[in-house]
Amino acid sequence: MFREIGPVSAHPQTTWLFESMVDAALAVDVLSGRILAANEQARRLLATPDRDLVESSIIAIFPGQAAALTVFTEAVLHKGSYWTRSLTPLGADGAQIHVECIGSRLLSLPDPSILLTFYDLEQRHRRDLDAQADDHVRGGIAEWRRTERLFQEIERSNQLILRAAGEGIFGVNAEGKTTFVNPAAEAMLGWETGELIGRDMHASVHHHRPDGSHYPHQQCPIYAAFRDGAVHHVEDEMFFRKDGTGFWVAYTSTPIRDRGRLAGAVIIFRDISQRHEADERLRAALAEVDRLRERLQRENAYLQEEMALERNHRGVIGRSGAIRKILSQVELVAKTDAAVLVTGESGTGKELIASAIHEASTRNARPLIRVNCAAIPRELFESEFFGHVRGAFTGALRDRVGRFELADGGTLFLDEVGEIPLELQGKLLRVLQEGQFERVGEERTRHVDVRIIAATNKDLRREVREGRFREDLYFRLDVFPIVSVPLRERVEDIPLLALHFLSGAGRKLKVEGLTLSEGDVQKLCAYDWPGNVRELQNVIERAAILARNGRLFIALPEGGRSAAASPAPVPLSGAILTEAGRRERDRASILAALASAGGRVSGPNGAAAILGIPATTLASRIKTLGISARDWTAPAPGTAAD
Repeated sequence: MFREIGPVSAHPQTTWLFESMVDAALAVDVLSGRILAANEQARRLLATPDRDLVESSIIAIFPGQAAALTVFTEAVLHKGSYWTRSLTPLGADGAQIHVECIGSRLLSLPDPSILLTFYDLEQRHRRDLDAQADDHVRGGIAEWRRTERLFQEIERSNQLILRAAGEGIFGVNAEGKTTFVNPAAEAMLGWETGELIGRDMHASVHHHRPDGSHYPHQQCPIYAAFRDGAVHHVEDEMFFRKDGTGFWVAYTSTPIRDRGRLAGAVIIFRDISQRHEADERLRAALAEVDRLRERLQRENAYLQEEMALERNHRGVIGRSGAIRKILSQVELVAKTDAAVLVTGESGTGKELIASAIHEASTRNARPLIRVNCAAIPRELFESEFFGHVRGAFTGALRDRVGRFELADGGTLFLDEVGEIPLELQGKLLRVLQEGQFERVGEERTRHVDVRIIAATNKDLRREVREGRFREDLYFRLDVFPIVSVPLRERVEDIPLLALHFLSGAGRKLKVEGLTLSEGDVQKLCAYDWPGNVRELQNVIERAAILARNGRLFIALPEGGRSAAASPAPVPLSGAILTEAGRRERDRASILAALASAGGRVSGPNGAAAILGIPATTLASRIKTLGISARDWTAPAPGTAAD
């Protein structure tokens, strides 16, 4: 708030006010931090031969205390007036002065300005002692003798009093009755000194614990000091004001001895409410950090679990009409939060379609959480979906976050959704409709924002008709259906997929020079692939393991696609080919070689070398068949159908 500035004219209408004040006073412009006026007491206390107070910066009076001065000024502006003993100005002799600084907002000036008044605490303490001495003199000789003993005790406890400067102080005798209260204690407790003297101090200000329970005086550390003769320091308890409101304090109760006898105790306390509130906020923040760290750890564990499943590819490989249709559907639905139901045979890449939808959506900053419904025991479905609290059931040794909560803000992929038990489908429907659920063993309702993608190889319509799947849940999931086509219906994608899997197998096995021959491609295209893409991946990896000198050994189960069931765009060796069939075979072979070679025609690893023909011959055939880069370019390795 304060900053160094050049001199400007002070407000003359304020100067007369300061000159008539007994204590040192300064008028300060809040925005600029310059001193507008200073009275004679302030000049005597703070001015030096080389420092004129007026038009100088207030920061120069409080070197190294800019932050504390800013906080104090904000409090003055907010409350109208405020006081502190934590600021120590630099005196005229160059030493820091212990003062009580009182600030008041000046409403008569056009810009935000405050009046700072300084009370010398040492002088004030001397005046208080003189006033007490006068009172005791008037009270008679007995009071005077007690005053003498008090001064002797003050002298013996001089170090204690110095440490207590600016803090609340009160004394109690051996019966727990209050003997004196300092002004700071009066201000904090809201009691007048006369109201407390002679009263049971514990019953007045220390009668309850912070949790509201009664605080027996036998357990009070303040009273313990004059019972056991030990100093008791307490960091976190409550004192109560006259109006019944409590505030957090830290206090020290020090026993007082008179001729070896425990005569009472002196209690020094300070208000730590702000520190306590800051500690509570810090604890809450640390708890939130722990919660987020736990969530991140669980997400990391989940992702590691996903990696263990060897998901080797993240995109869709293929140029068939079926693949182009799926990609078009993905692009359309990814921009929405609509539920998607992906159907198709096992191994056709349903999970990959879900991943593509998630990655293209606005939720891609949060994780895609996968749940294999077919792999969860019936009795653990609810815990897996919604989580549980410790002790909810046998074996629940700690709290667990469910998959819905883990996917909050992201996407939840329910694989094999047709395997969810009928009795749990109603709870799943509630989450989809209302975004609410409860952990197992917990009454607290939690809210989540999750996008659902479900997949199944079952006919859910048939499951609904036969009473094994809820109709309302089916319609909630089947907002946007996508059909994952089996591999036998997109044979033209087999060469590209095979090359991709071969590249991945080579990296995994640390084997170089693996290539697919034209005969290998024809053999793969002739097979029926009942296990779809997953089976193709396994066959290629097995062939790479059995390869010798870069030549693959592709072993397929007995049987293949029947002539009546398949168009066989790449016919078997030895079959009679029409001219169109031959051109299609050559085209497919060249496209596969170009994709494998990354578009390179010549060179040791070029497409011509793979096909075993001169580069000039291959270039001529590419031109004759009208092949362009767009035809052979496939997604980069690492992106394929699952």
